[in-house]
Amino acid sequence: MPKVLAQGKTIECEQGSNLRNILLQNGIDLYNDGAKVINCRGIGSCGTCAVKVEGEVSAANWRDRTRRSLPPHSPTKDLRLACQTQILGDLNVTKFDGFWGQGSRIVWTPKG
Repeated sequence: MPKVLAQGKTIECEQGSNLRNILLQNGIDLYNDGAKVINCRGIGSCGTCAVKVEGEVSAANWRDRTRRSLPPHSPTKDLRLACQTQILGDLNVTKFDGFWGQGSRIVWTPKG
């Protein structure tokens, strides 16, 4: 079973699980500020669940690539949309500031 490290928690989950669902089910603060209320609920259109993922995950699908190619995101930044990411192995997840999680200041790391 893969282990996800995020915001100081270690979460075991089934391989192929959706990263957004696993984080939310385990009380991880995935959304910044008003994005907690205003987000697309996992369909990949808003981009507010963007996180840095280190580990084995599914390849970015067209929704993930398309949304991250539009401002304020940048296709050159090493982020993924949690809602469009399947967990394939152990992961470390980091969240950045900004409404869409696109900022440069770390909000939380795998360890806290």
